[in-house]
Amino acid sequence: LQVVCQPVLLLAPPGLAPLTLFLPFFLEHLKEKLEEYMVRFAKVRIVRTKKREGLIRTRLLGASLARGEVLTFLDSHCEVNVNWLPPLLNQIALNHKTIVCPMIDVIDHNHFGYEAQAGDAMRGAFDWEMYYKRIPIPPELQRADPSDPFESPVMAGGLFAVNRKWFWELGGYDPGLEIWGGEQYEISFKVWMCGGGMFDVPCSRVGHIYRKYVPYKVPSGTSLARNLKRVAETWMDEFAEYIYQRRPEYRHLSTGDISAQKELRKHLKCKDFKWFMAAVAWDVPKYYPPVEPPPAAWGEIRNVAANLCVDSKHGATGTELRLDICVKDGSERTWSHEQVL
Repeated sequence: LQVVCQPVLLLAPPGLAPLTLFLPFFLEHLKEKLEEYMVRFAKVRIVRTKKREGLIRTRLLGASLARGEVLTFLDSHCEVNVNWLPPLLNQIALNHKTIVCPMIDVIDHNHFGYEAQAGDAMRGAFDWEMYYKRIPIPPELQRADPSDPFESPVMAGGLFAVNRKWFWELGGYDPGLEIWGGEQYEISFKVWMCGGGMFDVPCSRVGHIYRKYVPYKVPSGTSLARNLKRVAETWMDEFAEYIYQRRPEYRHLSTGDISAQKELRKHLKCKDFKWFMAAVAWDVPKYYPPVEPPPAAWGEIRNVAANLCVDSKHGATGTELRLDICVKDGSERTWSHEQVL
């Protein structure tokens, strides 16, 4: 808490020091200790939920209680750097329909050492299994001054600032999304397709702790898959098929009722996803083409003797493999073997 709260207030200019809403995700073990610690910060207000709501709905609650002109969303496991706030506010002042993201640096989870993210300034992108990726800024978009903000198709996750009225005009987060996951794509697609834009701001730096494990229980992995399908069905039009070709187990998942989200898209006169891919994310297919040769094989890799399956732990590239209990339609335990030509 010292790492998060003090820098947010102390490293912002006095006139811009934000009113901070701290939403502790139903952390019962921090009740009195948290109250005692936070009393020293006049601009911090603690808001508690009656039950665990998950990241998305908790952020919606915080946004509904905020009264400032600009909303800034941060994770609890991050640390802002010097002068982190003015560059974000400046870009929003130039265009109130802009969502802005700081450069996300790395804080080591063992010793809390701080270092710049690998590759530094790069565009946010995605592959067709909806894993977040980073790609080089193409020459056409490179600025004469590398410290200038640059356009990015999608954000990495939960660190961004947005004009409060514009956030709600866009419908906020889709309240039908569960726990966490997929919300970064929903807000990214929505702002671009519905008349706004998104920029990464190199002069705003925020360190993020990438944890080895999540320190709380979450529902089964189907919530993430359901969220991704809900976003795809709402915003990606015919391009959603490319996801289902790679994740056929998503086809039978229920998205829940998305009629309100479809109506919002119609009301805002949003462009289609084909426009998004042509005008905003035109460089993504160069690195992650939507159409690839069909796999030679597809399915789970099972140890028949132990009845365990190879699991990739969140499906992230470069993570260690492990054996785990086989789960029907488990997306993290589904593998493809590419054609060998």
